[in-house]
Amino acid sequence: MHIVHFGHACVLLDTGSARLLIDPGTLATGFEQTEGLDAVLITHQHFDHLDRDRLPALLAANPGAKLVVDPDSAGIVTELGLEHTVANAGDKLSLAGATVDVIGGAHATIYGDLPGITNVGYLVDGGAFLHPGDSFARPDGDVDVLGVPESAPWLKLAEVLDYVKAVRPRVGVPIHEGLHSDLGHMLTENWLNQTKPEGTEIVRLAHGEATKL
Repeated sequence: MHIVHFGHACVLLDTGSARLLIDPGTLATGFEQTEGLDAVLITHQHFDHLDRDRLPALLAANPGAKLVVDPDSAGIVTELGLEHTVANAGDKLSLAGATVDVIGGAHATIYGDLPGITNVGYLVDGGAFLHPGDSFARPDGDVDVLGVPESAPWLKLAEVLDYVKAVRPRVGVPIHEGLHSDLGHMLTENWLNQTKPEGTEIVRLAHGEATKL
């Protein structure tokens, strides 16, 4: 599998059979030039995961791509006039030869009893890659490559470290890093490397470059 990180939560997966773009949000750059997509998947409605301004043009440039969204994002893409499929936790999707299991269902709590929203994680090809969105969703089985949320109002570092230790991926790829400075990246990566379980490698991807993992 080849992976491209366009910044923050936006990741392009090339599984060998499908090209899947997950969470093209406002903090990501460069994804709008992507062509040949089979699907665009949205974990939840927040601006840093769903860019209302660039999403229509992205889909127009990829007329064969299927748009998959969580339940609460459905209203947004309907307003934009975009055809879409709603993904609920427990669904199993088939996208151009790739399988995607939908897990989770709820956005992590940001503060107190503030109203929550839906959030779905996407588990690709039986565990080859997991994008949890804004959550620490865990699948029942093994995960080869895990997108590791790095910085957000809804998480703290100890929870990130515990998540990696619980999932025990072969590779942990830091994502959702848009709120961090270079110092924050370094600090988080150092802690991940100090606490990672045996057999896990932490790999930070260069922006916009395809990496085989």
